[in-house]
Amino acid sequence: MYHEIIMGGVGGQGIMVIGNLLAHAAFLENLNVSYIPIYGVEKRGGQADCTVVISSEEIGSPIVGSPQSCIVMSKASMAKYVPKIKGHGFLLLNSSLVSSSDVPRHDLEILEVPALEIAQKVGSERLGNMVVIGAFVEKTKVVGLDTLIAALSETFEERFHHLLPVNTAAIRQGAQYARNSTSQRPQG
Repeated sequence: MYHEIIMGGVGGQGIMVIGNLLAHAAFLENLNVSYIPIYGVEKRGGQADCTVVISSEEIGSPIVGSPQSCIVMSKASMAKYVPKIKGHGFLLLNSSLVSSSDVPRHDLEILEVPALEIAQKVGSERLGNMVVIGAFVEKTKVVGLDTLIAALSETFEERFHHLLPVNTAAIRQGAQYARNSTSQRPQG
């Protein structure tokens, strides 16, 4: 198994948190993993991206040029990363902010997740990143959903452990949404 992922958004959307969470989950499943956060120069609201490589073999390079999968949380990230996804790859869009009608490619499997709306039902729009990572893991199966949830306590500092239940609920809601949704399949 070898899977490269790029996650992109803006500062404050929790991109680094879900990248780190996914990396911890892969580590808990005894997989090799690399995680590279990429910060924009702005203090707030700037580009915030990360790459995660998960593999059952040694990872030759943590640099991701053309990923199999991409999570896009903003329009700027879509413009930057969608052209780089491998043909017939997987794109997960936060459809609360980005529409698949804006995707310039027809060879990708696309899952649109209304992350902010689902997160509001769980308790806060700030949980949109957890909704997205739950949906991503459910669709790609790069790690187990239970492993992802178990990694929360490893990823969050102890002072934030009181937030584990609501984050777990958001992950489960994202996974449930993905189970009940059909991805748009590549055309042709």
